[in-house]
Amino acid sequence: MSFPLLTATAALPAVGAIATAAVPAARRTAAKWLALFFSLATLVLAVVVLVRFDPDGDRYQLTESRAWISDFGVRYELGVDGIGVALIALTALLIPFIILAGWHDADPLETKSSRWRPTQGFFALILAVEAMVIISFEATDVFLFYIFFEAMLIPMYFLIGGFGDRAHAGSDEKASAQRSYAAVKFLLYNLVGGLIMLAAVIGLYVVAGNFSLQEIAEARANGSLDMATNTERLLFLGFFFAFAVKAPLWPLHTWLPNAMGEATAPVAVLITAVVDKVGTFAMLRFCLQLFPEASKWATPVILVLALISIIYGALLAVGQRDIKRLVAYASISHFGFIILGIFAMTSQGQSGATLYMVNHGLSTAALMLVAGFLISRRGSRLIADYGGVQKVAPVLAGTFLVGGLATLSLPGLAPFVSEFLVLVGAFARYPAVGIIATLGIVLAALYTLVLYQRTMTGPVKPEVSAMPDLRVRELVVVAPLIALLIGLGVYPKPLSELVNPAVKHTMSDVQKKDPKPEVEAAK
Repeated sequence: MSFPLLTATAALPAVGAIATAAVPAARRTAAKWLALFFSLATLVLAVVVLVRFDPDGDRYQLTESRAWISDFGVRYELGVDGIGVALIALTALLIPFIILAGWHDADPLETKSSRWRPTQGFFALILAVEAMVIISFEATDVFLFYIFFEAMLIPMYFLIGGFGDRAHAGSDEKASAQRSYAAVKFLLYNLVGGLIMLAAVIGLYVVAGNFSLQEIAEARANGSLDMATNTERLLFLGFFFAFAVKAPLWPLHTWLPNAMGEATAPVAVLITAVVDKVGTFAMLRFCLQLFPEASKWATPVILVLALISIIYGALLAVGQRDIKRLVAYASISHFGFIILGIFAMTSQGQSGATLYMVNHGLSTAALMLVAGFLISRRGSRLIADYGGVQKVAPVLAGTFLVGGLATLSLPGLAPFVSEFLVLVGAFARYPAVGIIATLGIVLAALYTLVLYQRTMTGPVKPEVSAMPDLRVRELVVVAPLIALLIGLGVYPKPLSELVNPAVKHTMSDVQKKDPKPEVEAAK
């Protein structure tokens, strides 16, 4: 049997989590370096997966299949398509930067007990989340996917509630209560979605007799599995509800601003750039592939919800006074674009949505991590507490500007290509939807540039006059993200060639073809 590369890629951070948690309490620095080592080793394996994957080969590659719970038809089945490979690479790339950015975020303010190991726990939980996210991108057994889709909530709950933002925290009881509220809200929203999905997973087994994504999809395609219309629609809604909570799609989004606002900046990046991508990925892999007719039936309503997310999220971002909550509402708007691209049912829209998942992860990571460095220096998340930062910390201000410009999808930076394709795909089939969605671009420019103007320009406020510029560790975090944003913005071909064949398979699943142009090209 060939080397189980996909299993190893998911198992390595899990082993790292256990090893990091086991480091003695007094060896905090050793725990950090150990976590960083395992994250970099996982990145190496992710690169191997990327190199070995053939975009023009079979739909699912590097597959693994073993018996697991035979009595219930549950198998340990893994496989990746181009979309899964891209998101595994994104996850493995971001985790080392998240660890470096949070290098001191969990250092105890006071060590009252030698048994208290917050640093070890913080980095172990990050690695645990990485392992669960990666295997979620690999799983082709529906039940296996569900287990890790839900299991990742546990470490995320402790990361949000147990390791809050020290910009307003310390030992303050009110801040602690806010963190607890945000963590519980995150958990409850996602648990409710997961319970509804569990009912749909059981219903799918009753109808299909197994949990294998590929077997069920093939049976649907060749007509050997006849699923009643109402049954398919109910099962689709059960899956989609859980994914929409995770995504997050309006009106199931309200947990995100609380979670990102109260978490540390690296954990906020983990939430929106990594964990939330599981929701949109699952819409492509499970909703469209298992329930193609129900997906088309629900498209009009989903497009309306996506439009509301785009405009609502952008409008609330404009009115925010808190830097981190502004980025959170901007992310809600961006996820609206991703879901719009998925359900536009065009190859341009779905390619754009997939690229958007990757590029949004890079741009949000760059902006939020630099914002975290800024907040740690000033000790405040409020926009009004800043001013004139570019005069005292020009490198920090410059990287913050590039991250912000990527967020508003400036041409030449990676998110522009994604957003452009999503809008082209939407215009091709739903012109009115495309026109309304374009308003989100205008609002993005407004909230991003106003944020930069109020924090970085103008007179230097006394509180920031002695603010240090980015340090070496922080530059190591930010510089590669900026380079990727520019590189993929100028030359997105490698990423688009990776995901386009998978998008074609998805379009075939729902039996949709791109609309013909109304005006033929001149010969």
